[in-house]
Amino acid sequence: MTARLCALTCIAAACLAGALPAHAAEELTLYTTREPGLVQPLITAFSTQSGVKVNMVFVKDGLLERVKAEGTRSPADVLMTVDIGNLMDLVDGGVTQPVKSAALESAVPANLRGADGQWFSLSMRARVLYADKSLPLTSFRYEDLANPKYKGKVCIRSGQHPYNTALVASMIAHDGEAKAEQWLRGVKANLARKATGGDRDVARDILGGICDIGLANSYYVGQMKASKEGSDARKWGDAIKVIRPTFANAKSGGTHVNISGAAVAKNAPNRANAVKLLEFLVSEPAQAFYAETNYEYPVRKGVALDSIIASSIGELKVDPLPITEIAKYRKQASALVDRVGFDQ
Repeated sequence: MTARLCALTCIAAACLAGALPAHAAEELTLYTTREPGLVQPLITAFSTQSGVKVNMVFVKDGLLERVKAEGTRSPADVLMTVDIGNLMDLVDGGVTQPVKSAALESAVPANLRGADGQWFSLSMRARVLYADKSLPLTSFRYEDLANPKYKGKVCIRSGQHPYNTALVASMIAHDGEAKAEQWLRGVKANLARKATGGDRDVARDILGGICDIGLANSYYVGQMKASKEGSDARKWGDAIKVIRPTFANAKSGGTHVNISGAAVAKNAPNRANAVKLLEFLVSEPAQAFYAETNYEYPVRKGVALDSIIASSIGELKVDPLPITEIAKYRKQASALVDRVGFDQ
């Protein structure tokens, strides 16, 4: 057991001791698309403090299809995934159920959970700007990516990747499809290379002089800057500065985020323990683990950020537009990416 896991387990036990009655069921089943290496330490801590054995099933693809095919015989109690689109697909597919929990509702802001308790965010990743650290930039708007002054200077991964589709959906939700299309065409015109690769490739190509700026997820900053001194990843991280963009027409000045989240399965055999697992995952010790281990932003207020994220990006002010409102436009966003030939 690592020191970090040991600390998490001890804190969890101290904070949540007595949360479960002595007659609680002995197990529950978690279906997750998240990598087991991240999830397992959290599950170990939960089992230590609750006595509930968690049967974790890693489902890389086809989570919705699997649960639907299993029907009422499904052993799944909790469904965990990343991206609001994937969560909404589970809800729309009829494989989740509503949950009423004061602990969940107090920890997770209203714009980051289903209004009827069908799903809850567990962590956030912001869509931020990576920029050459020599550039005199201190603020940025998402709309600025389409400014002609950045022609040939923008790098980004595929527009059809869920991270970018969610951002395009957010642009539609804020400004309407016509303006979002104009913006997306402007971003395409500014690309320094084909929209491809991953988020860390944006930092790599900034270091390589291929582009000056690009959009990527916040947690990759932590991964790169925490890499071994002299490694390629560390060099990429050290070559950039990070800015939290905002939307031009949003008075709040919030930054676009995507999430990891979970829901209780519709036919959960162990519903009570499923709810308790979700409550544990938004508790202070578990939220701190998300921050420290995967460099994600916690959804619960008052939880300290990882030191690298705190110094490189800082506290996050989230765009208050409900994430469910953004998710409504994800199919339009995907069609728009194809219509403008963004990835070609």
